[in-house]
Amino acid sequence: MSVSDQLLQEYGQRTRVELARYLQPREPRRHLYSLVADYPQRGGRMLRSSLCIATARAFGAEPDDALQSAVALELLHSAFLVHDDVEDESEMRRGLPTLNASCGVAAAVNAGDALALTALRALVDNRWKLGPRLTIRLLAEAERMARESVEGQAVELGWRSDNATHLGDADYLEMVLKKTCWYTTIFPSRVGALLASGGDDDLDRFIRFGFFLGAAFQIQDDLLNLVGDESRYGKEINGDIREGKRTLMLIHLLREADADERSRLRTFLARPRPERTDKEVRWIRERMETYGCVDRARRIAYGLSGAAEHECATLYAGVPDSRDKRFIESLPMWVLSRL
Repeated sequence: MSVSDQLLQEYGQRTRVELARYLQPREPRRHLYSLVADYPQRGGRMLRSSLCIATARAFGAEPDDALQSAVALELLHSAFLVHDDVEDESEMRRGLPTLNASCGVAAAVNAGDALALTALRALVDNRWKLGPRLTIRLLAEAERMARESVEGQAVELGWRSDNATHLGDADYLEMVLKKTCWYTTIFPSRVGALLASGGDDDLDRFIRFGFFLGAAFQIQDDLLNLVGDESRYGKEINGDIREGKRTLMLIHLLREADADERSRLRTFLARPRPERTDKEVRWIRERMETYGCVDRARRIAYGLSGAAEHECATLYAGVPDSRDKRFIESLPMWVLSRL
């Protein structure tokens, strides 16, 4: 088993055990707390929590110093997923119906809010181990991350609302920096370093590494939505097309398509999601193949992964060898190979 798989399994399990304390059944159970526990209990690779713990340990923190923050990360991740599914009108998440599909939008939004509040409680609980000063720093980091994430989500939602069709790769990458990278790779790295240093580290030095790693992760996720194995991927294949998401593949297609094709694409994207047909989705997927959109996005993901490897080598040049360091070094390639 590779070091990436080993530590994802090990740190993921440790996080799940602690996470269970925050998901204990209580009332009102049926319409709230059973829904709060749903997404966290569906599984997942535990990348964010594992990166947080590994970063802290690589820089010399005690094994359990990052555990509460790792739990908060997984709770926030689930909260964002619940709200994303509502906003995207998604139907499947990790192989099961989304909360909005099974319980309705109102109950799903409320459960997502409760997940975010539970994450806040996990962060506040750090005070018993880390003290008030460092806990406040962690809360400030969490506020920055959440603000960046919702701003990125607003940009993406705005593109769909305005039916934006003149976007470039730089627009996509700036959106991904905010929406994906801050909570997936930048924040976990910054928190781990913050805990190891006791609050004295230069956290901005993790932004470039986190951006390159997180952007490669997101492009791979977008690619899996087109070419992944649906039984293992856990979401609707081609769902991003149906939702009108401005992925690198769609942006490239809009740029390269001829006038008639572009007009047809704009008409498709202007309609509400329920009015977009399977036939149209298949046509767009075929056009993406014709114009090399998938291969191009894959090359960009590999380039970003290589940049992440370079940044990682710089960041961790003086850090002693350890399993945690090797795990972090393995992530740029792991994000490209995952299913």
